[in-house]
Amino acid sequence: MPDMSLKKNEMQVQQPDVRNKNFSEVALGYTKEQAISEAKRCLNCKHKPCTSGCPVQIDIPAFIAQVAEGNFAEAYKIITKSSSLPAVCGRVCPQENQCESKCVRGIKGEPVAIGRLERFVADWHNAQPEAPAEKPASNGHKAAVIGSGPSGLACAGDLAKKGYDVTIFEALHVAGGVLSYGIPEFRLPKSIVQKEIDGLKALGVKIETNTVVGKTISIDELMHDEGFETVFIGTGAGLPRFMNIPGENLNGVYSANEFLTRINLMKAYRENSSTPIKAGTKAVIVGGGNVAMDAARCAKRLGADVHIVYRRTENELPARAEEVEHAKEEGILFNFLTNPIEIKSDENGWAKSVVCQQMKLSEPDASGRAKPVPIEGAFFEIEADCVIMSIGTSPNPLIKSTTSGLDTQKWGGIIADENGLTSKNGVYAGGDAVTGAATVILAMGAGKKAAAAMDDYMKNK
Repeated sequence: MPDMSLKKNEMQVQQPDVRNKNFSEVALGYTKEQAISEAKRCLNCKHKPCTSGCPVQIDIPAFIAQVAEGNFAEAYKIITKSSSLPAVCGRVCPQENQCESKCVRGIKGEPVAIGRLERFVADWHNAQPEAPAEKPASNGHKAAVIGSGPSGLACAGDLAKKGYDVTIFEALHVAGGVLSYGIPEFRLPKSIVQKEIDGLKALGVKIETNTVVGKTISIDELMHDEGFETVFIGTGAGLPRFMNIPGENLNGVYSANEFLTRINLMKAYRENSSTPIKAGTKAVIVGGGNVAMDAARCAKRLGADVHIVYRRTENELPARAEEVEHAKEEGILFNFLTNPIEIKSDENGWAKSVVCQQMKLSEPDASGRAKPVPIEGAFFEIEADCVIMSIGTSPNPLIKSTTSGLDTQKWGGIIADENGLTSKNGVYAGGDAVTGAATVILAMGAGKKAAAAMDDYMKNK
């Protein structure tokens, strides 16, 4: 008989006035007892509506049923039939908009905490003694994956399981893509990312870091000279956008990409860091997505008083509700219906304040969200010696400019069909490089689809 409690089991977290001064993980996960209790809330619906909301199609009721019985090893096997990165997805996926939004228990109460259960199962597995990995038998074919972010890792994992000789080419010195450089330690510990990557290496996946495809080597050279028969492009969307307002080139003004990369990848928050970063005493973060929340919460941990300015209302914030709630708890202030129009400097060329215009909402724009329009004469300033622009990103144009026969959108995204096939024979693409900035799990879903299509291509070649 299912537990009909209307509330999820609460997950323990660090207290706000403690965690906003450190980079340790905020959410501490379920205990064994909490996981079993939460799993027993699942109705094990016949039609599995939750699975339809999962971009990688995990058999959610099946794994939860195993958790309810305490069979955590079997639960892990079920999850990893579909997902290469369960410990990551259990932490950063927007389950509230995907699997949990389809949960029947959410009609009269809170849905089953699917993400927390996935995280618990993955963490339980990772805490067990290492078992020798079973490396699949080789099928004699070589595949290249460009980029080691979520889409690349998912594609590489699925191809390796099918026996392909897979090499991932990563531009940075550390694998993981946005999982390593973009998401802060307090949301996703890098030891978790490394554990998942080690699992792929155990399957035989090779990773070549410090390799900028398009500079170090081209896709044409990979295919014509290096013997790779099929290629997946999962280079993400790492080119930051700016507002082109006066003062954006001042000292103390960063893109969120630079700010987070220096903190996450280069550990600039440590006292002995060789590449320290200045968050100032007063920081303004421009934007309302998850990246903006990450940047704001990092700046807070570096000692700054932090304002987030967003040109719409709280109802239109694209960030996860949990991240917004955590930011508020940690003392971060929100200025809604606010649009920066200028960054002023001090006598030394450093940012000193942000001039803002008050906005109001009008009719919905092309995205379906209410359109912000300025209120004439309504201006004010916010003191800031650190300004972080987090208004979106675009794919890097390097791949397009160095690859023959590859069609792209006007805004830079690679054109690919629903299975990832591009205009270039044998070349597939997925994730943010195709769609623009999106979620980890959607990128993984694209990588998995592409891997299946690449396998079909090789079989029919």
